[in-house]
Amino acid sequence: MNSGVQTAEYYLGYDIGGTKCSIVLGDRNFNVHEKIVFQTHSERGYQEILSDFKKHTYALLGKYDKKNLVKIGISCGGPLDSERGIIYSPPNLPGWDSVPIVEIFEKEFSVDVEVQNDANACALAEWMMGAGKGTKNMIFLTFGTGMGAGLIINGQLYSGTNDLAGEVGHIRLAEEGPVGFGKAGSFEGFCSGGGIARLAQGIVSEKLKAGVTVDFCPSADRLEEITARTVFEAAYAADPVAKEIVNISATYLGKGLALLIDILNPECIVIGSIFTRNEDMLRPLIEKILEREAIPASKNVCRILPAALGDDIGDYAALCVSLK
Repeated sequence: MNSGVQTAEYYLGYDIGGTKCSIVLGDRNFNVHEKIVFQTHSERGYQEILSDFKKHTYALLGKYDKKNLVKIGISCGGPLDSERGIIYSPPNLPGWDSVPIVEIFEKEFSVDVEVQNDANACALAEWMMGAGKGTKNMIFLTFGTGMGAGLIINGQLYSGTNDLAGEVGHIRLAEEGPVGFGKAGSFEGFCSGGGIARLAQGIVSEKLKAGVTVDFCPSADRLEEITARTVFEAAYAADPVAKEIVNISATYLGKGLALLIDILNPECIVIGSIFTRNEDMLRPLIEKILEREAIPASKNVCRILPAALGDDIGDYAALCVSLK
């Protein structure tokens, strides 16, 4: 730990997840000096969870001069209202109904507080200190459990009229297909961890009924064991059914990217999680689609990049909300 931060300005980032929460203390140069992680236990309700944040924050304020705390940034799953600082019933946080989280912490600690949904917060982190650093126009795609986007337009985070900009997972890319974001054939249906698993389960089920051998799922009673990870592992082992599934997902990823490139003309699209882990397999497939689907002049100025911040992105995301 750099003791110099004790006499310098510092910032706090709160990352609120359905499984775990974290508090990071950092400085203007993105150095993280302290990190506290605790289990959410979401069944407790928001008041107990926020009490944990307060308790751990006061412990940090006992080590660092409180008057040097500049701002608190919060990253949390949506839906939420960043302007009013209210969280509205995130699916991973039951009972968080219209929680005025900004007001709660501003009253508690007498500093400015800002909240952003997790996709927007991750976009800020990759733009300020990750793969998109130095750009003015960047899109961040989560491509993890779900498919969401954070948009940096003309050097500013763009949230839309009521914080719903970037809900690209809801875009329908095909009339039929796996369900994601409540819609069959959606971007999230084809390009997310859950969507790829559902896509694979449907295809493997049909293969097994037709008498085709599927090495990574030899019987129908094991369909529920299929995950995106097992599909990619099998594809790397040259399993033909797994490669077919990956090809379908990559095709729709390419189509989704082409739409975003044509509409927003970004300098780069930074893609997290599944793309970061499987770039070598996915990139050649999506490049073929982009050659066919995207406006050449827009495609040629847009780089497709893996996220750079890895597993620490949640910590940096919350911190970057306080630094923006």
